[in-house]
Amino acid sequence: MTVTKHSQDSQAAVAQWEASFEALVGAIAPQSADEHISLELRAEQSQFVRFNHAKVRQAGTVTDGKLHLSLVKNQRSIGCEISLTGDREQDLPAAQEAIAQLRAEVDQLPPDPYAVVPSGTDTSRDVHTGHLLAPEAVADGILAAVAELDFAGLYAGGALVRAYADSVGQKHWFVTDSYTLDYSLFAPDGQAVKGTIAGSQWDEAAYATQIAEAKTQLQRLAQPPKAIAPGQYRTYLAPAAVSDLVDILSWGGVSEASMRQGGSALGLMRQEGKRLSPHFCLTEDFGSGLVPRFTPWGDVAPIALPIVDHGELVNLLINRRTAKEYGLSANGASAHEGLRSPQVHPGSLSRDAILSVLGTGLYLSNLHYLNWSDRPAGRITGMTRYACFWVEDGEIVAPIENLRFDESLYRFWGENLVALTDFQEFIPNVGTYDSRSLGGNLVPGMLIDDFTYTL
Repeated sequence: MTVTKHSQDSQAAVAQWEASFEALVGAIAPQSADEHISLELRAEQSQFVRFNHAKVRQAGTVTDGKLHLSLVKNQRSIGCEISLTGDREQDLPAAQEAIAQLRAEVDQLPPDPYAVVPSGTDTSRDVHTGHLLAPEAVADGILAAVAELDFAGLYAGGALVRAYADSVGQKHWFVTDSYTLDYSLFAPDGQAVKGTIAGSQWDEAAYATQIAEAKTQLQRLAQPPKAIAPGQYRTYLAPAAVSDLVDILSWGGVSEASMRQGGSALGLMRQEGKRLSPHFCLTEDFGSGLVPRFTPWGDVAPIALPIVDHGELVNLLINRRTAKEYGLSANGASAHEGLRSPQVHPGSLSRDAILSVLGTGLYLSNLHYLNWSDRPAGRITGMTRYACFWVEDGEIVAPIENLRFDESLYRFWGENLVALTDFQEFIPNVGTYDSRSLGGNLVPGMLIDDFTYTL
């Protein structure tokens, strides 16, 4: 199997994006002291391969770039996004036309008291080179382990670029090679086992191990499903399920603005001093290098920022706009103050002991359709999905029919948290809407008591 450090196409595309971006930064300058300009680039050179029934159904390469231009003048702010080709001869006139249009419109807008203007002197350059499957080896490298199975999935891999520059001289350049494989194995009756694998280094052995485990789960799905009555059950949630619960914290959970406006799911921790389990630690951690640390204002987040430390809320995410509105100090948060590179710290439960310590209850591999049912109270609702099982006396007995749950994070990450696994898994963000997404969640599995199922 061929693994490549950088395809020539990726190298050429990244070099082209950088040359074009540098030309734009040098050419677009403020016309007066009260005018502030910032530029954000999102670009990629990606290979996509779609599989169905263990065959390649669609394959191709996408080279794409978008530039977001922001203009702030006299406390009025405006922005727009244009497509870029990576060819500066075409990109520069398009960007100059766009900034001229913003200048023509900005004075017509009402003042924004919390408009953020670029400031600071931060600069950075991060290039993370990976070892991905060679483009011509993707199909064989993935299908060799699943040729006899009903396998469906999407592979996306290549170079991702993020860049920022502004009129005060801040400049950031970030490139990473990465891949994601989001797949499902289907049983004849339509039941499925879902899996993801991702990173910047293709690991054939890790992929083979994951597929072998998925095949075992697929065999277990061949048994008739067991109907489970609504109620409270001891439950193990695998890392993929935990990741979904972590994701929903970005919808008004860890945001300082949401807290100030009365909508934070963690509000009881600040207002009433409520604590989670001392076993639970959540950190925004950029140590993996899979996500850039800089923000839409050019700020650079710390390498690690604890959010919940041994059950105690110690930080929320604060961007510069929120900081300006409430007189706070920003800590490098994104525009929407959501988690970009979260980690839930591991515990002490070993992989081999999961079923025996669970005893009798539910083993959940995946969740879906999550939403807040009562955000100020920290209540989350959702459904079970893909390879979820009923366990008796430490043995998997049967797959289950889908269940709806409705539970408070103050219970499942609080007094009902029994244990976290001593291993973590990286659950990637596999979104490809508009462009390939970056990063993912590094999380363990968790065992909890009395998880509430309502339907």
